[in-house]
Amino acid sequence: MERQSQEKNRRAMLRQEILARRDSLPTLQRQEKNCALAARLGTLDCFNQARSILFFVSFRSEVDTLFLMRQALERGVQVSAPLTSATDKELKIYALKDLEIDLVPGYQGILEPNPRRCPQLDPGSLDVVIVPGSVFDLQGGRMGYGGGYYDRFLANRAPQATRVGICFDLQLVAEVPMAAHDQYLDYVVTESQIAQSGHLR
Repeated sequence: MERQSQEKNRRAMLRQEILARRDSLPTLQRQEKNCALAARLGTLDCFNQARSILFFVSFRSEVDTLFLMRQALERGVQVSAPLTSATDKELKIYALKDLEIDLVPGYQGILEPNPRRCPQLDPGSLDVVIVPGSVFDLQGGRMGYGGGYYDRFLANRAPQATRVGICFDLQLVAEVPMAAHDQYLDYVVTESQIAQSGHLR
């Protein structure tokens, strides 16, 4: 029990450290890194060939996904975003057509699909899931924000989808201390590189 508590504390401290580093990134540098990351993501075959992509909606200092979503919509891709159901502890997926009116403030102030406007999708139809997180490594390891929503979603509701984590280089560590429930990614994309995971699933 004590060992589990120590590991939990270590993960929490690492998450806090990396997020503080991300939050301190100057605006101009963040914009430059966002542009470089978008260009690199655009070279990834699974992303280019996907017909249905789930994006997280960026919040605070996260990689800007609204720009990526607009680009995908222009290419005719079916773009969707998650709505967080705190009572069910799960993500529900809705298709988006117009980002200006389809997204409204939701869970913890994050923009989410308006379920009165947007049709709900079957997660089994997703080709790619763009995954958020706090800490990543180049072996596909990822730590989220502590709620486990994406880990459950990837494991139970969209196991067929290619998992692409996007983050800034400053969020990378040598090895993420993965918990038993944590899901590995297939790719990690930053502003400077694309890493393909060797983990089978």
